[in-house]
Amino acid sequence: MSISPAKLSDPTVRAFVAAVNAGDRDAFLATLTPDATMSDDGSDRDLAQWIDKEIFTVRGRMDVQTESDGGRALIANFTNDTWGEMRTAWRFTVTGPKIIRFETGQA
Repeated sequence: MSISPAKLSDPTVRAFVAAVNAGDRDAFLATLTPDATMSDDGSDRDLAQWIDKEIFTVRGRMDVQTESDGGRALIANFTNDTWGEMRTAWRFTVTGPKIIRFETGQA
């Protein structure tokens, strides 16, 4: 059973997931600090390049299954036009109202 993005505990992570699911790159970037970093399967990636390749040009969507750590750790079925659906883990480091780092990978 999935968790509606509106019901996620952390407001910044909630905005991140909502932006992904809406395909709204500007709203997504608004959740991040200007110097935000990310990793995929343990390797640091170029954030702008990664989000375009994995989310915004291929209709990425997050169907959140569970949350922990106050809403800053998620398990989600992530779907995009490139890879189809995969079970993924997401961890967020939030500073103030913004995400400074997120890490994702297969769960």
